[in-house]
Amino acid sequence: MLELLSPAGSMESLRAAVHNGADAVYLGFGNFNARQGAKNFTYDELREAVKYCHIRGVKVHLTLNTLVTDREMPRVAELIRSAALCDVDAFIVQDLGIVNLCRQIAPLIPLHASTQMSIHNLEGVRQAAAMGLSRVVLARELDRDQIAYICRNSPIEIEVFVHGALCMCYSGQCYMSAVIGRRSGNRGQCAQPCRLPYGYSRFENKHPLSLRDNCLVEFLWELEQLGVASVKIEGRMKRPEYVATATKIYRSVLDGGRIGRKQLSDLRDAFSRQGFTQGYFTGKLGPDMFGVRTDEAPNEALFAKARASFERGEASRVPVQFYAIISRRQGSMLAVQDAEGHICKTAGPAPSEAINNPITEELLAQRLGRTGGTPYACTKVRSVVEPGLTLPASAINAMRREVLDHLTALRGRRDPPRLGTFTEVLRYSGPAEPPKLAVSVTRANQLISALNAADIVYAPLHLIVSDRRAFARLSQDTELVAVLPRVLHDSEAGKLVDQLDAAYERGVRKVLIGNLGQLSVARSRGFSLRGDFGFNAFNSRSMLELRSLGLISATASFEMTLPQIRDLSKAIPTELIIYGRLPLMLTENCIIRGRTGACTCRSSAAVKLIDRTGAEFPIIRDGDSCRSVILNGKKLYWLDKQPSLRKLGLSWLRIAFTNESPAEVARVMESYRTGAAFDPGTCTRGLYTRGVE
Repeated sequence: MLELLSPAGSMESLRAAVHNGADAVYLGFGNFNARQGAKNFTYDELREAVKYCHIRGVKVHLTLNTLVTDREMPRVAELIRSAALCDVDAFIVQDLGIVNLCRQIAPLIPLHASTQMSIHNLEGVRQAAAMGLSRVVLARELDRDQIAYICRNSPIEIEVFVHGALCMCYSGQCYMSAVIGRRSGNRGQCAQPCRLPYGYSRFENKHPLSLRDNCLVEFLWELEQLGVASVKIEGRMKRPEYVATATKIYRSVLDGGRIGRKQLSDLRDAFSRQGFTQGYFTGKLGPDMFGVRTDEAPNEALFAKARASFERGEASRVPVQFYAIISRRQGSMLAVQDAEGHICKTAGPAPSEAINNPITEELLAQRLGRTGGTPYACTKVRSVVEPGLTLPASAINAMRREVLDHLTALRGRRDPPRLGTFTEVLRYSGPAEPPKLAVSVTRANQLISALNAADIVYAPLHLIVSDRRAFARLSQDTELVAVLPRVLHDSEAGKLVDQLDAAYERGVRKVLIGNLGQLSVARSRGFSLRGDFGFNAFNSRSMLELRSLGLISATASFEMTLPQIRDLSKAIPTELIIYGRLPLMLTENCIIRGRTGACTCRSSAAVKLIDRTGAEFPIIRDGDSCRSVILNGKKLYWLDKQPSLRKLGLSWLRIAFTNESPAEVARVMESYRTGAAFDPGTCTRGLYTRGVE
């Protein structure tokens, strides 16, 4: 049976979810979750919420799905300990360092990989399982065939988003809100720049990045057949009435009900962006997936009905059975049992001889079945009643209340968790000698002789395989490293293996990767692994995890400040991007196709988005796929600050070329050599000085 997982941004939303049939809820506690704009829960509220849910047979998944700094780590450790003492059922995590910390503090509480981990293929799922996670929330961009393949072969549970908002970018790979406004989506502060208007080459009031909300209510039976364990409704920032409406409709369909026009209309009225989309699941990408939120007045009648569902009384949702005896020798006794095997017993007053209306098994079952106003629903009464006896209704009611109260207390109680002790990680300082130079390119014409000044040149794997002559310009002293695409669907793995084998034959021995799903395939072909920015290495524990995964280097997140990078324990050699147009989004939908109606992204024509301030965002292809990468218009520039960068303990500094011409590449390489001055008109210091919220 599919688990129905609903959002709980507040205690009201939690009650709305529980009373309308959620099997589990997910919620935030403190400040380390991806929806810091939600009310979230205090410690006392969390303890109350977990007890409330457990009594009613509902699990509580706690979101810890943000990146965390080293200085914040002790506070997160205390949060994990507190949540474990509150008996949460699982932690939802993004940061590899938090995976490490959860294993240390609360080793017996299951870990679920957040969609922020960007896991989108079977190898990513297997790697998560090897790290001790018990469930993966898949990237929203997968279609039914990809989900089916993963479910058939996965060693752990798979969770899928089925309803609610869709990000334009792969979750965990969006840096747009952070880079342009310091509000990091990876830190729970996304300002939703994808919902803003943009134009192509000039500003227009269009919304090429705003997707309609997801709605897979008509595919629940198929998802269950595919092997999905849990279906998730998005919406911790939305009203409790929305949670109640969406949960009730999805619960009805999961219980065998049919989805009709009325239910679909109610879902749209609760919240939508010009309707819904199933484009990712069905594999039908394109303009029909896009829409915006209009200023429609809420359906007050729908919301009033939804509110009544969790404000008026109790939903009797926990099945129980009663066992009763009424006899002259034993008196009156009552027991109740739930599906988990909890049994509570009590004894009542002695029955008396009946004068007119003796109690019968049928009458006793009728009175015991009156569990309204409690979380319990009587499914069966087994009784032994001697003829000719009577027992007051008040006595029967009192026994029923007593055993149910005892059952409530028992269901709300858990054994104390086994907890570990927080310890700081070992500190590793970086090398004392100056960092070496790494240069990344995206196009063959950027491979000019000036790159021979670099110790490493990163180039896309497909380019290394398809254009051998372009690399003849590189010196034998410059190591060539193949860059793998951040997204690799299972259907693309065969092609990648062929390309890796071809690159190996040409002498390439290292690859740059940015996702858990690439580790196994690259290692199996004999390559050493360097870690890219896609891993979001944000703290010393994440560096340790990357080392334990077998990587030989890591790239520090460009959302960190220089002091944070300096203090980062360099468990493995560390790299920093110091020049380039930073990647802001990675999208499955081809943005260029959104402009032209045809997929012309393989042409060399420059395409860029323009926002209402006039800021430009160039668009390039991701490798040789039709996925799009949105770049920052301003170039990150630290070429003039090399002496200060040498104090950070780094092993490499990276210059990243994206859409630069050969002449621009030459100028930048000369600027690196001379330390040319910073130009505030075309360049930015990025987040290394400002940091993120």
